[in-house]
Amino acid sequence: MAQEILLKEHLDGVLRLTLNRPEKLNALTADLRVELLSALEAAGTDPQVRTVILTGTGRAFCTGQDLNDILPDSSGKKPDLGDVLTEHYSPIIHAIRQLDKPVLCAVNGVATGAGAGLVFACDMVFAARSAKFIHAFSRLGLVPGAGASFHLPRMVGEVRAKGLMLTGQPLTADMAKDWGLIWQVIEDVQLQDEVLAVATNLAKGPVSAYAMTKHLIHASAGSTLEDQLIREAQMQSKAGQSENHREGLNAFLEKRPPNFK
Repeated sequence: MAQEILLKEHLDGVLRLTLNRPEKLNALTADLRVELLSALEAAGTDPQVRTVILTGTGRAFCTGQDLNDILPDSSGKKPDLGDVLTEHYSPIIHAIRQLDKPVLCAVNGVATGAGAGLVFACDMVFAARSAKFIHAFSRLGLVPGAGASFHLPRMVGEVRAKGLMLTGQPLTADMAKDWGLIWQVIEDVQLQDEVLAVATNLAKGPVSAYAMTKHLIHASAGSTLEDQLIREAQMQSKAGQSENHREGLNAFLEKRPPNFK
């Protein structure tokens, strides 16, 4: 029986997606990319899924593109790597960013190249203390992909982004937290349980408000202050008329936990 390359677990409102090629350090093949995109798109329309976790098996989260998939064929023809990004990686990054539900990443080990790109597209990143982040495109004579050149400079600034991408120097989990790249560092053995606990708690919350919050934050990168103030007012008007707001307000006044729909 063939090994499943993407594990899908439904856990009390949480969908956990686990890259499952541990013998290849969860390097991304065409098949794995297709499965991951399909699972993310399905999560967006599944009312039973309120939060998503992305993680990996073994000692790596993901080492990026499986290089065996982009070697020249028997005639010597090599795939156009720009087409690979456009057709496969860009849709995955868009799917993560546009999902109207929180996407948490549990980085269980090294994340390199496109694997790191997946990480930094997520909404909240939790890393095992042993995890490392490596932007090694330059070692292969390539440029950053999978959204790395968009996300990294916005997260750590241009100087640090250039340093990481030009040198390919590993970044430890603790340093990544100090730089504001990730939310939390967790001891390796506790990573999955703690991230699942956070995801389960979020799944009980007002997912509609989460979606609008994500939209506001993503839009802010290209907005003026005035545009963003207008956008906030529009979103707040919509949120203020929602069933979730009514429930949250009633729960506050009645001094009880809210029961969001």
